[in-house]
Amino acid sequence: MKLITICLSLIFPALLGSDILHQSEPMYDVTKLDAPITIDANWDKPVWQNIPALTIKNFMGDKPQHFPFVQSKIAYDDQAIYVIFRVEDQYVKSVAKKNQDGVFKDSCVEFFFSPDDNSQDGYFNLEMNCSGKMLFHHQMKPRTDSKHISPEDIAQIEVAHSLPDMVDPEITEPTTWTVEYRIPFEILKKYHHYESPKTGTIWKANLYKCADDTSHPHWLTWSPVDFPRPNFHIPEFFGTLRFD
Repeated sequence: MKLITICLSLIFPALLGSDILHQSEPMYDVTKLDAPITIDANWDKPVWQNIPALTIKNFMGDKPQHFPFVQSKIAYDDQAIYVIFRVEDQYVKSVAKKNQDGVFKDSCVEFFFSPDDNSQDGYFNLEMNCSGKMLFHHQMKPRTDSKHISPEDIAQIEVAHSLPDMVDPEITEPTTWTVEYRIPFEILKKYHHYESPKTGTIWKANLYKCADDTSHPHWLTWSPVDFPRPNFHIPEFFGTLRFD
């Protein structure tokens, strides 16, 4: 039996690989809200308590010595999508001074998403440090055909964060922090043609945690990414968001 299994794996590698990839791709159900959420970075407020969390528990590169415990929840209404992160962290730092700075160098959480079921048609990357500064682009081709979200559009995104506007020097003791934001669908439609989500809509997405220029860098992912070095801009490894 063992010999037969080995032979099958040699004869049908594409089929087996497809099955493995399918099993490894996570799915998250995005809850429909009855009313808008107050954006205040409060993970424990009642509206979030009955919404399941996803966990960012995979990593790229070598397994980091410091491995934060990172959770996120996502919800939506007819006008916007809502995202909150909670990070049990250490060695926390944020020095980015303004939006569209390199926030990925700081203690940072990231939401990459394509507002349809095919990430090859373009995707957004919203990267936010622990102080609420964001880098927000739309990518047609990873890193080579991208467009900055305008300052006027970013100003319409409600953001809240639990830590100060800058964290420097680095906080070396264990620290839990949260960020929360609301993205109006009308902003996204300026950069990507799509229909607002409804029950059964599928988006492709991945969520990340990084801290490139801290004393303990790491690159964590929700959906596993099969690549030899840290690189979040690989949309073929996005997982699935299914809207309730």
